[in-house]
Amino acid sequence: MEFLYVLESLRTPLGDAFFSMVTHLGEETLFIVFGLLLFWCVDKWEGYYLLATGLSGTVINQFLKLWFRIPRPWVKDPNFTIVESARAEATGYSFPSGHTQSSVGIFGALARWNKQRWLRVVCILLCVLVPLSRMYLGVHTPADVGVSIVVALALIFGIYPVIQKAMEQPRAMRMLLAVMIAGAAANVAFVSLYPFPADVDVSNLEHGIGNAYKMLGCMLGVWATYECDLRWTKFDTKAPLLGQALKLVLGFALLLAIKSGGKAPLQALFANDYLADGLRYLLMVIFAGCIWPLTFRFFAKLGKKK
Repeated sequence: MEFLYVLESLRTPLGDAFFSMVTHLGEETLFIVFGLLLFWCVDKWEGYYLLATGLSGTVINQFLKLWFRIPRPWVKDPNFTIVESARAEATGYSFPSGHTQSSVGIFGALARWNKQRWLRVVCILLCVLVPLSRMYLGVHTPADVGVSIVVALALIFGIYPVIQKAMEQPRAMRMLLAVMIAGAAANVAFVSLYPFPADVDVSNLEHGIGNAYKMLGCMLGVWATYECDLRWTKFDTKAPLLGQALKLVLGFALLLAIKSGGKAPLQALFANDYLADGLRYLLMVIFAGCIWPLTFRFFAKLGKKK
């Protein structure tokens, strides 16, 4: 808390605005956009790499949050103040930091995969700024962001050689996906069966259970995507600029429609809302990985000179 008090004393309106903007780079929406951009338009193996590090990191992060159940800094110390604009997104338990996990996972994976020096410098800078923003805004402690950085880096450097091998050997990719799915299923079992104490924060627990089912759905969807691509779709990411833009914008819009429009029907169909959310995220990934790529040959023709 001492370090957070130092940062609190250094706050200015300009600093508040800057770090409030930077911290958004660790949100779920950005992860989805980056994942789709890479998978659909750049290099699907880089997309698999980003998805593997990001999804695995989220499962570990959510497990640690519910295992340790550490409150936010301003809850532990009522005398401490935060930047109010950050409060709305500071949900769930404090340890470890989800925004840090996501941002370091995204930008660290981009830096590890790509060889361009300028891109690596920018990504590494963002890997520093986003965790710093979480502490400056007062929503996480150094321990929260530090553990998330360590976990993210371990996944980045641990998964990279597996993905490189998987590009030539499907068995390696299947083993990676099996480990990811097993980890996500174990987390679902943990949040569903573990005897949490009576003083557990109910809203935080419900948030963790929902995320556990969503991550399992996502990972099953990635497995289905890989098998479809290996056997049938075999899609190419290349297309003229117009085709790439339309592919990304239209696909993202349809994905958001499934995310928002599929919630009520699935919850009405299944008594368990958590199961419904897991199936919704499974359908989203199957659409993004198995169905939408079937349109890529059409988009590859757009903008070509005749």
